[in-house]
Amino acid sequence: MKQILSPLPGTFYRKPSPEAPAYKSEGDSVAVGDVVGLIEVMKSFHEVKSEAEGKIKAFAIENEDPVTAGQVLAELED
Repeated sequence: MKQILSPLPGTFYRKPSPEAPAYKSEGDSVAVGDVVGLIEVMKSFHEVKSEAEGKIKAFAIENEDPVTAGQVLAELED
């Protein structure tokens, strides 16, 4: 199973702002390099990009959850 992992610790956001739609949702297709969320570390935001292609089966965490480096953010299926 392919997974999208957190590249660093911080707070995970699925949307670029509270009013905006999510970058990706369950069932959406992703390609290598697609942005799936943001991680905020000390008021700096870092894009989380997919390193695999597929369809998002499920997000493993909720919007605004704290994450650690290497934690699974989403699972992908072909």
